[in-house]
Amino acid sequence: MSAGTGKGSEAAPSVTARERLIVAYDVPGLGEALELDRRLGEATLWAKVGLQLFTAAGPQVVEELKARGRRVFLDLKLHDIPNTVAGGVASAAAHGVDLLTLHAEGGPAMMQAAAASRDEAGTGLRLLAVTVLTSLDGSEYPEVYRPGPVFDRVAVFARAAAEAGMDGVVCSPLELERLAPVLPPEFLRVTPGIRPAGGDLGDQARAGSPAAALSAGASHLVVGRPITRAADPAVAAAGILEEMGG
Repeated sequence: MSAGTGKGSEAAPSVTARERLIVAYDVPGLGEALELDRRLGEATLWAKVGLQLFTAAGPQVVEELKARGRRVFLDLKLHDIPNTVAGGVASAAAHGVDLLTLHAEGGPAMMQAAAASRDEAGTGLRLLAVTVLTSLDGSEYPEVYRPGPVFDRVAVFARAAAEAGMDGVVCSPLELERLAPVLPPEFLRVTPGIRPAGGDLGDQARAGSPAAALSAGASHLVVGRPITRAADPAVAAAGILEEMGG
Protein backbone atom coordinates (compact mmCIF):
# COMPACT_ATOMS: atom_id res chain seq x y z
CA MET A 1 0.00 0.00 0.00
CA SER A 2 2.52 2.63 -1.04
CA ALA A 3 1.52 6.26 -1.02
CA GLY A 4 1.98 6.81 -4.74
CA THR A 5 4.20 9.42 -6.31
CA GLY A 6 3.70 12.80 -7.87
CA LYS A 7 1.14 15.45 -7.23
CA GLY A 8 -2.42 14.31 -7.66
CA SER A 9 -1.44 10.78 -8.74
CA GLU A 10 -4.36 9.30 -6.83
CA ALA A 11 -6.90 11.51 -8.57
CA ALA A 12 -6.44 9.56 -11.82
CA PRO A 13 -9.57 7.94 -13.32
CA SER A 14 -8.30 4.42 -12.55
CA VAL A 15 -8.19 5.04 -8.81
CA THR A 16 -10.70 2.96 -6.89
CA ALA A 17 -13.14 4.17 -4.25
CA ARG A 18 -11.16 2.24 -1.65
CA GLU A 19 -8.08 4.30 -2.46
CA ARG A 20 -10.07 7.53 -2.13
CA LEU A 21 -11.69 6.81 1.23
CA ILE A 22 -9.84 8.07 4.32
CA VAL A 23 -11.17 6.89 7.67
CA ALA A 24 -10.65 9.29 10.57
CA TYR A 25 -9.26 7.37 13.53
CA ASP A 26 -10.61 9.88 16.03
CA VAL A 27 -10.18 7.69 19.11
CA PRO A 28 -8.56 8.41 22.49
CA GLY A 29 -5.48 6.22 22.35
CA LEU A 30 -3.21 3.71 20.65
CA GLY A 31 -5.10 0.63 21.80
CA GLU A 32 -8.40 1.93 20.48
CA ALA A 33 -6.78 2.93 17.19
CA LEU A 34 -5.28 -0.50 16.62
CA GLU A 35 -8.55 -2.20 17.53
CA LEU A 36 -10.43 0.01 15.08
CA ASP A 37 -7.81 -0.81 12.47
CA ARG A 38 -8.29 -4.53 13.11
CA ARG A 39 -12.06 -4.23 12.77
CA LEU A 40 -11.79 -2.27 9.54
CA GLY A 41 -9.56 -4.87 7.97
CA GLU A 42 -9.33 -4.46 4.21
CA ALA A 43 -12.27 -2.06 4.01
CA THR A 44 -9.97 0.91 3.46
CA LEU A 45 -6.35 1.82 2.78
CA TRP A 46 -6.14 5.18 4.55
CA ALA A 47 -6.07 6.08 8.24
CA LYS A 48 -6.33 9.69 9.39
CA VAL A 49 -4.49 10.44 12.62
CA GLY A 50 -5.73 13.67 14.11
CA LEU A 51 -4.93 15.85 17.09
CA GLN A 52 -6.63 13.72 19.75
CA LEU A 53 -4.94 10.46 18.78
CA PHE A 54 -1.53 11.92 18.00
CA THR A 55 -1.43 13.82 21.29
CA ALA A 56 -2.21 10.59 23.14
CA ALA A 57 -0.03 8.14 21.21
CA GLY A 58 2.56 10.25 19.39
CA PRO A 59 4.61 8.96 16.46
CA GLN A 60 4.14 5.37 17.62
CA VAL A 61 0.62 5.27 16.21
CA VAL A 62 1.92 6.38 12.81
CA GLU A 63 4.60 3.70 12.89
CA GLU A 64 2.15 0.99 13.96
CA LEU A 65 -0.34 1.86 11.24
CA LYS A 66 2.37 2.05 8.59
CA ALA A 67 3.62 -1.38 9.71
CA ARG A 68 0.09 -2.69 9.12
CA GLY A 69 0.18 -1.37 5.57
CA ARG A 70 -1.95 1.73 6.01
CA ARG A 71 -1.38 5.01 4.24
CA VAL A 72 -1.33 7.62 6.99
CA PHE A 73 -2.89 11.07 6.77
CA LEU A 74 -1.50 13.07 9.70
CA ASP A 75 -4.04 15.81 10.28
CA LEU A 76 -2.30 18.20 12.67
CA LYS A 77 -3.16 21.43 10.83
CA LEU A 78 0.24 23.00 11.49
CA HIS A 79 0.11 26.77 11.96
CA ASP A 80 3.27 28.42 13.27
CA ILE A 81 6.30 30.41 12.15
CA PRO A 82 7.90 29.06 8.94
CA ASN A 83 10.94 27.51 10.62
CA THR A 84 8.84 25.61 13.13
CA VAL A 85 6.44 24.29 10.50
CA ALA A 86 9.35 23.24 8.27
CA GLY A 87 10.72 21.22 11.19
CA GLY A 88 7.35 19.58 11.73
CA VAL A 89 7.18 18.62 8.06
CA ALA A 90 10.65 17.06 8.25
CA SER A 91 9.65 15.02 11.30
CA ALA A 92 6.45 13.81 9.67
CA ALA A 93 8.39 12.76 6.57
CA ALA A 94 10.88 10.84 8.71
CA HIS A 95 8.01 8.81 10.19
CA GLY A 96 6.67 7.84 6.77
CA VAL A 97 3.57 10.04 6.80
CA ASP A 98 1.82 10.16 3.41
CA LEU A 99 -0.35 13.27 3.81
CA LEU A 100 0.09 16.15 6.26
CA THR A 101 -2.10 19.20 6.85
CA LEU A 102 -1.17 22.78 7.62
CA HIS A 103 -3.29 25.92 7.76
CA ALA A 104 -3.17 28.11 4.66
CA GLU A 105 -3.90 30.98 7.02
CA GLY A 106 -0.28 30.64 8.19
CA GLY A 107 0.69 32.55 5.05
CA PRO A 108 2.76 32.07 1.89
CA ALA A 109 6.14 32.11 3.64
CA MET A 110 5.07 29.36 6.01
CA MET A 111 3.71 27.21 3.18
CA GLN A 112 6.82 27.78 1.07
CA ALA A 113 9.04 26.71 3.97
CA ALA A 114 6.91 23.59 4.39
CA ALA A 115 7.18 22.80 0.67
CA ALA A 116 10.95 23.20 0.75
CA SER A 117 11.18 20.86 3.74
CA ARG A 118 8.98 18.30 1.95
CA ASP A 119 11.19 18.44 -1.13
CA GLU A 120 14.36 18.08 0.89
CA ALA A 121 12.97 15.00 2.67
CA GLY A 122 12.20 13.31 -0.65
CA THR A 123 9.91 10.69 0.89
CA GLY A 124 6.77 11.22 -1.14
CA LEU A 125 5.03 13.14 1.64
CA ARG A 126 2.32 15.42 0.27
CA LEU A 127 1.10 18.60 1.91
CA LEU A 128 -2.50 19.74 2.18
CA ALA A 129 -3.47 23.30 3.00
CA VAL A 130 -6.58 23.66 5.15
CA THR A 131 -8.80 26.47 3.87
CA VAL A 132 -11.82 27.05 6.17
CA LEU A 133 -12.85 24.39 8.69
CA THR A 134 -16.06 22.58 7.75
CA SER A 135 -17.52 23.38 11.18
CA LEU A 136 -17.59 27.10 10.29
CA ASP A 137 -20.22 28.87 8.20
CA GLY A 138 -18.72 32.37 8.25
CA SER A 139 -20.94 33.85 10.95
CA GLU A 140 -18.55 33.14 13.83
CA TYR A 141 -16.22 36.10 13.20
CA PRO A 142 -17.99 38.61 10.98
CA GLU A 143 -15.11 41.07 11.38
CA VAL A 144 -12.80 38.41 9.90
CA TYR A 145 -14.99 36.76 7.29
CA ARG A 146 -16.81 39.97 6.43
CA PRO A 147 -20.15 39.98 4.59
CA GLY A 148 -20.23 37.45 1.79
CA PRO A 149 -19.94 33.71 1.26
CA VAL A 150 -17.33 31.56 3.00
CA PHE A 151 -16.26 30.47 -0.48
CA ASP A 152 -14.55 33.81 -1.08
CA ARG A 153 -12.13 33.12 1.76
CA VAL A 154 -11.72 29.46 0.75
CA ALA A 155 -10.76 30.57 -2.77
CA VAL A 156 -8.15 33.03 -1.49
CA PHE A 157 -6.51 30.35 0.66
CA ALA A 158 -6.69 27.72 -2.09
CA ARG A 159 -5.05 29.97 -4.65
CA ALA A 160 -2.31 30.92 -2.20
CA ALA A 161 -1.71 27.23 -1.42
CA ALA A 162 -1.25 26.37 -5.08
CA GLU A 163 1.14 29.26 -5.60
CA ALA A 164 3.18 28.25 -2.51
CA GLY A 165 3.76 24.70 -3.74
CA MET A 166 1.24 22.70 -1.76
CA ASP A 167 0.03 19.37 -3.16
CA GLY A 168 -3.62 19.95 -2.41
CA VAL A 169 -6.23 21.58 -0.22
CA VAL A 170 -8.78 20.55 2.34
CA CYS A 171 -12.19 22.05 1.66
CA SER A 172 -15.85 21.23 2.19
CA PRO A 173 -17.96 19.48 -0.47
CA LEU A 174 -19.80 22.74 -1.08
CA GLU A 175 -16.74 24.51 -2.51
CA LEU A 176 -15.42 21.81 -4.83
CA GLU A 177 -17.02 22.77 -8.13
CA ARG A 178 -16.33 26.47 -7.73
CA LEU A 179 -12.69 25.79 -6.88
CA ALA A 180 -12.09 24.06 -10.22
CA PRO A 181 -11.08 27.28 -12.06
CA VAL A 182 -8.85 28.32 -9.14
CA LEU A 183 -6.72 25.19 -8.77
CA PRO A 184 -4.38 23.20 -11.04
CA PRO A 185 -6.14 20.08 -12.36
CA GLU A 186 -3.69 17.71 -10.64
CA PHE A 187 -4.21 19.35 -7.22
CA LEU A 188 -5.56 17.06 -4.50
CA ARG A 189 -8.97 18.03 -3.14
CA VAL A 190 -9.47 16.28 0.19
CA THR A 191 -12.97 16.66 1.52
CA PRO A 192 -14.10 16.19 5.13
CA GLY A 193 -17.65 16.77 6.28
CA ILE A 194 -18.82 13.67 4.40
CA ARG A 195 -22.03 12.08 5.60
CA PRO A 196 -23.96 9.16 4.07
CA ALA A 197 -27.09 10.15 2.18
CA GLY A 198 -29.69 11.06 4.81
CA GLY A 199 -27.14 10.91 7.65
CA ASP A 200 -26.92 13.21 10.66
CA LEU A 201 -24.69 16.25 10.03
CA GLY A 202 -23.51 16.43 13.65
CA ASP A 203 -21.26 19.49 14.09
CA GLN A 204 -20.58 19.90 10.37
CA ALA A 205 -21.94 23.15 8.97
CA ARG A 206 -20.79 22.51 5.38
CA ALA A 207 -21.25 18.84 4.51
CA GLY A 208 -22.22 16.58 1.63
CA SER A 209 -22.77 12.98 0.56
CA PRO A 210 -19.99 10.75 -0.84
CA ALA A 211 -21.45 10.59 -4.33
CA ALA A 212 -22.03 14.34 -4.52
CA ALA A 213 -18.51 15.15 -3.33
CA LEU A 214 -16.88 12.85 -5.89
CA SER A 215 -19.08 14.20 -8.65
CA ALA A 216 -18.01 17.73 -7.71
CA GLY A 217 -14.32 16.85 -8.01
CA ALA A 218 -13.07 15.47 -4.68
CA SER A 219 -9.94 13.33 -4.92
CA HIS A 220 -10.33 11.87 -1.40
CA LEU A 221 -13.16 11.75 1.13
CA VAL A 222 -12.62 11.83 4.89
CA VAL A 223 -15.24 9.97 6.92
CA GLY A 224 -15.14 9.60 10.68
CA ARG A 225 -18.08 9.01 12.97
CA PRO A 226 -20.43 7.38 10.42
CA ILE A 227 -17.82 4.59 10.23
CA THR A 228 -15.98 4.61 13.53
CA ARG A 229 -19.09 4.78 15.71
CA ALA A 230 -20.96 2.14 13.75
CA ALA A 231 -21.65 -1.26 15.32
CA ASP A 232 -19.54 -2.78 12.55
CA PRO A 233 -17.07 -0.26 11.09
CA ALA A 234 -16.17 -2.50 8.15
CA VAL A 235 -19.82 -2.79 7.11
CA ALA A 236 -20.28 0.97 7.48
CA ALA A 237 -17.18 1.58 5.36
CA ALA A 238 -18.52 -0.81 2.74
CA GLY A 239 -21.71 1.24 2.62
CA ILE A 240 -19.74 4.42 2.05
CA LEU A 241 -17.71 2.73 -0.68
CA GLU A 242 -20.96 1.64 -2.35
CA GLU A 243 -22.18 5.24 -2.32
CA MET A 244 -18.85 6.21 -3.86
CA GLY A 245 -19.45 3.79 -6.70
CA GLY A 246 -17.40 0.87 -5.42
